[in-house]
Amino acid sequence: MIKIENITKKFGRLDVLKGIDLEISPGKITAILGPNGSGKSTLIKSVLGMVIPDSGNISIDGVSVLGDWKYRNKISYLPQIASFPENLTVKNLIRMLKDIRQQPANESFLISLFKIEEFLDKRIKHLSGGTRQKVNLLLACMFNNPIIILDEPTTGLDPVSVVNLKNLIRQQKEEGTTIIFTTHIMSLVDDLADEIVFLLEGNIHYQGTKEQLKEKNKSKDLELAIANMLVEKKEIKLDSKPFRYVESLAI
Repeated sequence: MIKIENITKKFGRLDVLKGIDLEISPGKITAILGPNGSGKSTLIKSVLGMVIPDSGNISIDGVSVLGDWKYRNKISYLPQIASFPENLTVKNLIRMLKDIRQQPANESFLISLFKIEEFLDKRIKHLSGGTRQKVNLLLACMFNNPIIILDEPTTGLDPVSVVNLKNLIRQQKEEGTTIIFTTHIMSLVDDLADEIVFLLEGNIHYQGTKEQLKEKNKSKDLELAIANMLVEKKEIKLDSKPFRYVESLAI
């Protein structure tokens, strides 16, 4: 279990996280959602040790990880924007990551799954955006770690690769992996997430299942349920009928 207790974080005068309390269940798929600037990336990077909270605690399986680094060997991470040496070939990049992590890897399966065979000898700088994302997913998922964190994993992917990614995530869940992902694609959340955590202005605005969120906001469509949740204070309801009025939202 990942337990986050009263985490706060400021950047200058900006309060990014305002006392976050959150427990992420093991072996489940959790989607962390929210508008741009809501604190999603800062929360994820706090779990990864890439951002040091101003206060609070983060523990994994009952052990505090603040000030530690070895726990990161248990986590696989896909950043929203991955940056690798442009002159390395895909094959050399895979070898480099394996040398760094010194863990068993299942790269052969993922190379086949995402159809990367023909790109193994190509340099990173010569790859298209979609192919880069496939390589990024391969690197993030090739180690058998108990926790996987994916930040916008479908960016640039073709429909077939999205389906393969969904199946991969489901397979990982069946094997007991704890999976956390962020996305702006609500169909991905609807298909995969066991639990939704919705951040708004550095606070948890909603935590629960997608079914509970739909019921609470009286919508069978997850995207509309989230939109209704965001504008409910102005009593503006959105539905699938002809467009009436929509406040400017970044969902």
